[in-house]
Amino acid sequence: MALKATIYKVELQVSDIDRGHYGTHSLTLARHPSETEQRLMLRLLAFAMHADDELEFGRGLSTDDEPDLWRKAPSGEIELWIDLGLPDERRLRRASGRAGRVVLIAYGERSFEVWWRKQAPALAKLSNLTVWAVPDATAAALSTLAARGMQLQVTVQDGQIAVGDGERFLELDLQRLQG
Repeated sequence: MALKATIYKVELQVSDIDRGHYGTHSLTLARHPSETEQRLMLRLLAFAMHADDELEFGRGLSTDDEPDLWRKAPSGEIELWIDLGLPDERRLRRASGRAGRVVLIAYGERSFEVWWRKQAPALAKLSNLTVWAVPDATAAALSTLAARGMQLQVTVQDGQIAVGDGERFLELDLQRLQG
């Protein structure tokens, strides 16, 4: 019997002072059986960092031709492509050719350092790519907020990101490596 996705309902209040975006987003996230809660929460963080009424989650881990999140123009053009993890440089190059902007949220510190040393020279040529690194401690702290029903508040100001659930409050430490 195949395992089913676990559904998470999220009410996400975003106050992005840097971009001037303020809004509440009611989201339904499906966590693939092979996906960790930590990765699910990083997808949610990526949404909060780029919150927009047109931003959508992709079809998931099993779909190679879609990102984790994306925003399309009414004409069908991909304006924003967001991936998580440590994808192959070719995938990011293809995404860079298909989308106006590409964002990578990289995590997994031990693997990331080796991956970045190998990929950085080629990725530096992609002028529309932004790369963020999420330290393991930050990803672990964020995953403590995971629940099947969440009400989260996210504030972005001066490049700093804070997340709270009414009881706990986290200041997230992300490192911008490119873009």
